[in-house]
Amino acid sequence: MSIVAGRIDYRLLHGIVQGFWCPTYATQRTMIIDDATASDEVRKTAMKMSKPSGQALSIITHEVAYTNFKAGKYDGHTVFVIARDPQTFLDLIEQGQKVPILTLGLTELPPEGTPGVKAGRRAFIHEDEIPIYQKIVAAGTKVEVRYMTTDKSVPISEYISI
Repeated sequence: MSIVAGRIDYRLLHGIVQGFWCPTYATQRTMIIDDATASDEVRKTAMKMSKPSGQALSIITHEVAYTNFKAGKYDGHTVFVIARDPQTFLDLIEQGQKVPILTLGLTELPPEGTPGVKAGRRAFIHEDEIPIYQKIVAAGTKVEVRYMTTDKSVPISEYISI
């Protein structure tokens, strides 16, 4: 087993993720897949300072992540993946990775009038992301909307047609 769970969160690693979500999954590695953060040494350093205790932390580009997963680098690990968008997870799935559960946690709310669906109080699904989520669910991934670990898990099908 490799990927235990994934989370979509535009802030990536922050207090709620580090303090609640990482311990919930108790994985060996927390992995942030984000090109901008992986290329920004200041942001990487700040995130490494708040890394979950007892877990390895990887902050890598999409290309490095896909290459490493494809090469089996994490086959003996349990990994919690955090990314900003669902396409990252669909790409992993299409490369043969299983993602048992994906949580839509926190997204930047778009400007008023942007086509899409508000999913709970803290997330927004852009119109062009709907087919991506549909493919993720069709691949067997449970997709939920949930900000905190203590919040009720709401299936994404409550917000979009699956």
